[in-house]
Amino acid sequence: MLFNLLFPLADEFQLFNLFRYITFRTGGAMLTALIISFLIGPGVIRWLKSMQGSGQPIRTDGPETHLKKKGTPTMGGLMIMISVLISTVLWVDVTNAYTWIVLLVTVGFGLVGFGDDFLKLTKRNTKGLSGRGKMVAMIAVAGVATAWYLQVAQSPLDTGLTVPFLKDVLIPLGYLFGPWAVFVIVGSSHSVNLTDGLDGLAIVPIMIAAASFGLIAYLSGNAVFANYLQIHHVPGTGELAVFCGALVGAGLGFLWFNAPPAMVFMGDTGSLAMGGALGTVAVITKHELVLAIIGGLFVLETVSVIVQVASFKMTGKRVFRMAPLHHHFEKKGWSEPTVVIRFWIIAVILALAGLSTLKLR
Repeated sequence: MLFNLLFPLADEFQLFNLFRYITFRTGGAMLTALIISFLIGPGVIRWLKSMQGSGQPIRTDGPETHLKKKGTPTMGGLMIMISVLISTVLWVDVTNAYTWIVLLVTVGFGLVGFGDDFLKLTKRNTKGLSGRGKMVAMIAVAGVATAWYLQVAQSPLDTGLTVPFLKDVLIPLGYLFGPWAVFVIVGSSHSVNLTDGLDGLAIVPIMIAAASFGLIAYLSGNAVFANYLQIHHVPGTGELAVFCGALVGAGLGFLWFNAPPAMVFMGDTGSLAMGGALGTVAVITKHELVLAIIGGLFVLETVSVIVQVASFKMTGKRVFRMAPLHHHFEKKGWSEPTVVIRFWIIAVILALAGLSTLKLR
């Protein structure tokens, strides 16, 4: 919004020329989201406590150390969503359709997560929305976003699939692109949701992935850099760097309150929204497969659940002491901070591996 209001006045006020630079606006969005998080955080936490009473229900079959978290409010993802939405709209070029597509998924998935969290609190159990109901709602939102994307994207990139480490390779998916995009967006959302189980565990990998895709969006949207790196140039995606910057700033602000011992949990409100947003950015920038590398920690958590369920149904035996994977290490005796910090390290390593695909071609 500031770009659209102030940049046209750059001839009269040279300072406003700064708003033409995506890097400047990305930094502005990051700082704005951080400040908003700090300002609204205490009030949001007080409101959530007053509304929720005994806080998020704790799984009785989980690690015993989690029982002491009883009474901690959830739905802290509202803090992230508010900060991201305000700062993004403030700093982005509001005529860019890609940013509105990402915001649509962010808000839509956030509302699904809010409904899930709300039912968990009112029913006083860990079930929430039915799996089928949640899935239908998320597929519907992702489907609308994908249809919108196909209306504004340019051919042949619109329905093409790029492959990491290979230059000039574009696999035409045709009508299969729609289901593929929905799968990436919904799958990313669920993966982040499964990772959100310990204080600070999910938000830092989210910020790492957001920062990585902010760089990818900027480079993909810049014809000069895209040509130099021999990646596909996707006009207009540079503005998504502003959104990713806002997500990093909001994540930092949320981590202030979510650091052990957490004052508030993200809840499905935040994890579903942020995961869906990352998946949408990956689809638009044509780096869906790179998301599986950069967000490899989320993939590992998801695979651990799939393996655990499949093994128990087929053999009656469990591969892990408890799934998702972070609970397995807790059951082995690792302290919560140890699990969290080591998983952060893994997220950094995987992000570096994913970013290496930009040059190793």
